[in-house]
Amino acid sequence: MGLFRGPECYMARRTCPGRRQPALRAGGSDMSVQERIAEERLPAPSAGMWQKGGMGAVEACWVAFQGLMANKLRSFLTMLGIIIGVSAVIVMVSLGQGAAQATQQAIQRLGTNVLQVMPNMQMVGGLSQGLGSMQTLKLTDAEVILKECPSVKAVSPEYRGNGQVKFRDQNTRTTIYGAGPDYFEIRNLPIAQGAAFTEDDMKRRAKVAVIGDNIRETLFGSLQAVGKYIKIEGQSFKVVGVTEPRGASGFRSPDDQVTIPVTTAMNRVFGVDYLNGMSVEAVSADKMQQAQDEIMAAIAKAHKTRPDQESDIRIFNQADITESAAQQSRFLTMLLAGIALVSLIVGGIGIMNIMLVSVTERTREIGIRKAVGAKRRDILYQFLVEAMTLSVVGGLIGVAVGLGVSWWMARPASAGGLGFPMMFSLPPVLISFCSSALVGIFFGIYPAVRASGLDPIEALRYE
Repeated sequence: MGLFRGPECYMARRTCPGRRQPALRAGGSDMSVQERIAEERLPAPSAGMWQKGGMGAVEACWVAFQGLMANKLRSFLTMLGIIIGVSAVIVMVSLGQGAAQATQQAIQRLGTNVLQVMPNMQMVGGLSQGLGSMQTLKLTDAEVILKECPSVKAVSPEYRGNGQVKFRDQNTRTTIYGAGPDYFEIRNLPIAQGAAFTEDDMKRRAKVAVIGDNIRETLFGSLQAVGKYIKIEGQSFKVVGVTEPRGASGFRSPDDQVTIPVTTAMNRVFGVDYLNGMSVEAVSADKMQQAQDEIMAAIAKAHKTRPDQESDIRIFNQADITESAAQQSRFLTMLLAGIALVSLIVGGIGIMNIMLVSVTERTREIGIRKAVGAKRRDILYQFLVEAMTLSVVGGLIGVAVGLGVSWWMARPASAGGLGFPMMFSLPPVLISFCSSALVGIFFGIYPAVRASGLDPIEALRYE
């Protein structure tokens, strides 16, 4: 049986197994086309639709859709690659754009007068270990910056790592952020409950912690968190504060981190003697470049860096961070969309394979259509419409699935979703849907050309 069976598809009822087939002429020659048509009891050419100019676009689409309904499982399996491809494009692009938007919002919340100081990249065996791999940034450098840079208002020395956090029988692995007491003001991160740790806590390497709202929810639920003790990497810390919820903000949400004094993080938790960053607040937005120059000069002097040597630190302002985040987000979005488009191509190959099978199964049908007046372009058009119908219907289902999955991923975890930052926009939906239609046309061309090129006499001989 072919993939599609419209009202004019006579072969389903004319060539069933066991039916008497047209006889050969005496001497072994084939019957004429007219005799074959008469034997099959098909309508006379003058009464056929092909004699009237062929099927119109609406009729061809309706016939193709009827074929889908007549072979539901086969049609669904054929469209599955298109469905997966379209839905994956929508989900991946929504996720990439959502992460970019959330990251931009997080950067903007830092303010216009914040600088990020990071160690430069370290070279080992001629290979770069990545930005921040140098271990030359020390606690004393924060003091140097405050002392020698008049354009700097505040500095927070920082060391970031990952660790296990536990309260009773609840535990999670998250970011442990060692910072100075000015960190919350510099990062514009208000305290919702309790208070931030103090300069004295940092000097004493106190085991105190300020937790994000998601950590509070995970560990404590409806219980009061402030004043309770949690274990960080097996050591007891007193919760002194909870930050205000920020919502999802990229892959480093303050809601999902535990902030402790940087001296405690370095000496008691991670056992290191270097920093992997500093947050610096300039006295005003118009002093940013001056503050940046002063920091570079102060660190070069403290580290005894020669004028001909590359600095062992890098400084990023908000514009740099915004552009870097935007580039990463664009790359991630393109990568994810490219991977998803592969599914569309695979789906198109599946459509082509099934259409080729359909051409083989319907060889006699094609011969009869040509015999009653169908032209080559009529056959070509019909098979292209059938391939497009598969891809367009698959694309519509894929759009619905993609939007549904994106909506579910964007829902908060408390509502049964994943809480991912998602951004919905019309262009990815239109692009993915139009791509599915183009895939149907592209991969339907070869089967359609093959079907339209069949010789009617040879096709009528096919059993």
